[in-house]
Amino acid sequence: MNNVFLTASAEHRIKLIRERLCASLSPFTLEIHDNSTEHTSHTGAAAGSHYAITIVSATFDGHTRVARHRLVYDALLDAMKNGIHALSIRAYTPKEFYS
Repeated sequence: MNNVFLTASAEHRIKLIRERLCASLSPFTLEIHDNSTEHTSHTGAAAGSHYAITIVSATFDGHTRVARHRLVYDALLDAMKNGIHALSIRAYTPKEFYS
């Protein structure tokens, strides 16, 4: 994903994020929002650099909140180093989300 993410359009960046998270975490639900326009006034802000995700995956069963976030960051490691400046994560197990 490395340089591909840097040169991708905003729409393609979301597609790349979705592909990585689906391949790694097999989510039941995955919502990705580009919040970059809300952060244009600070250092590190650029088009397609701030995202908020909601992800529901059985992979998160038995994991703490911090461990769930690490799983997401691991799946997006290249993008985190090459374009994503900020990532807001809401990670749930299916039982937590659908109950």
